[in-house]
Amino acid sequence: MNYFKKILRFAAPYRNYGFLNIFFNILYALFSALSFVALIPMLDVLFKESDHTYEKPVYTGIGGAKDYLQNYLNYQVTKVAGDDQMIALVLVIGLVIALFLLKNFFNYAAMYFITFLRNGVLRDIRNAMYKKITELPVSFYTEKRKGDVIARITSDVLEIQHSFLSILELIVREPLTILFTIIVMFGISTKLTLFVFIFIPISGMLISRIGKSLKRKSDKVQQEQGHFLSIIEETLGGLRVIKAFNAEKRFNEKFDDSTDRFFRFSNSLLNRQNLASPTSEFLGILVIGILLWFGGKMVLVDKSLDASSFIAYMGLAYNILTPAKSISKASYGVKKGNAAAERVLEILETENKIADAPNAIVKETFDEKISLEQINFGYEDELVLKDFSLDIPKGSTVALVGQSGSGKSTIANLVTRFYDVNNGAIKIDNTDIRDLTLNSLRGLMGIVTQDSILFNDTVANNIKLGKPDATMEEVIEAAKIANAYDFIMDLPNQFDTNIGDAGGKLSGGQKQRLSIARAVLKNPPIMILDEATSALDTESEKLVQTALENMMKNRTSIVIAHRLSTIQNADKIVVMQKGEIVEQGSHEELLAAKNMYRKLVEMQSFD
Repeated sequence: MNYFKKILRFAAPYRNYGFLNIFFNILYALFSALSFVALIPMLDVLFKESDHTYEKPVYTGIGGAKDYLQNYLNYQVTKVAGDDQMIALVLVIGLVIALFLLKNFFNYAAMYFITFLRNGVLRDIRNAMYKKITELPVSFYTEKRKGDVIARITSDVLEIQHSFLSILELIVREPLTILFTIIVMFGISTKLTLFVFIFIPISGMLISRIGKSLKRKSDKVQQEQGHFLSIIEETLGGLRVIKAFNAEKRFNEKFDDSTDRFFRFSNSLLNRQNLASPTSEFLGILVIGILLWFGGKMVLVDKSLDASSFIAYMGLAYNILTPAKSISKASYGVKKGNAAAERVLEILETENKIADAPNAIVKETFDEKISLEQINFGYEDELVLKDFSLDIPKGSTVALVGQSGSGKSTIANLVTRFYDVNNGAIKIDNTDIRDLTLNSLRGLMGIVTQDSILFNDTVANNIKLGKPDATMEEVIEAAKIANAYDFIMDLPNQFDTNIGDAGGKLSGGQKQRLSIARAVLKNPPIMILDEATSALDTESEKLVQTALENMMKNRTSIVIAHRLSTIQNADKIVVMQKGEIVEQGSHEELLAAKNMYRKLVEMQSFD
């Protein structure tokens, strides 16, 4: 029930719809019971002697309320119809139809209003999850499969709607239907109703035993669904590699194994769930059968109950079965929904460690320098950076070079605060970046990543990502600086061309130039280039390198490079090895030192 309460908080904005649902459900439950009571006068007209007349009854207290109401209704019918039984029959049939019509109208009205609540909660949970997904740090997704996260925001949220939120329809209507029906049943025959109550707890115990393992089984199904969605996501992302290495068979087997497990878990879950309905129905009919025996004895032998009241009583008893069955199915829904809610709430309640400090500062300008002061950092247990210190003055270009795994890209991740340092501090203008708002910190920076990350949208919208209000002239200028203008003008719809999923319609060099144009348009004071020219051909690289050098004038730049030809003009080159600085200086100074930098230059064979 804990999960149910947590999910129910999303219903608060829709409480008015909930109150209207409760109001109409009360009316539905009341008229559901009354519609069967109205059968009694109709049966009296059909089966009692034609010369039977009714006098106006006298109310004698709550104990005789049932007889009073029944006789009063009969009195009114005979008063209008006189001795004509057909008129009396039409009257009571009209009464029954009117009551059933009102009952179904109230049912529709209740369902109409709960629909807004259910779908509103579904929308808000999805929105909250998506917002949380975008807020959580990059580190969260190194531990979670993307497919599993997708499964949680899609199928798990739907499961919550089908299980938890469907209970909102039943939580008032079905219990009240049972309550009003039982009150009327007590009014007709206390003895018979007490007899029924002997069997209801026995039925409940048997039904509850079936649902005990549903949450565990449902959890397995949902986990496996997340697993095969991850395989699909990996397959679509790496389809070229899979085909190039003839690995289709291996991935097919991997996917088949997952869907086989899903098949087994789903069968086990659904078979257990499907057992609920026939079990509850059989137990209900068993109770009805016993009632027929016991009630029939009261009518035929004891003469303590009249036939018309007994037939109406049986209708009322059967009227309990449907809501009782719905409640038992809803209890299974809670158990099944618990597993889905647990997975959804795990995302929603995950603590975001990369978040704004309580009194975070909004910084809009960059005035002096970036300082990395004795920072230590590791993605897991092993440190990637050890006591790393570096000053980057405003307006300077600092290049980070070194072998793969030396920690160059980690510096970019830490300065942008995708991760927080384990020890030490990174400061901008002597203010720790952890004391700045994330929005203002990243607003000071433009980044071009090693992998060209583009989105399924137009060329213009991809370039305008960091500056949505940019004019078309500014977009064109940024594209020209990034040497992207010419190829964009050759596209079918030029700047309005959709570039496909992850920019799949473009070449690697074209994608990288769009990424550079995006950073150019944002025009931040600090530029981070993580292998910005790695995907370009030689000619494009030279043109873009010239554009980047022009862009980096009077701007602070952190350049991470494997191609050492691109960073010869940097104010400072920092050579890294295993998370530590082994040497630093200008290109000429480091060549003259004849240490690691010179070896790297000679390995790349350029003067």
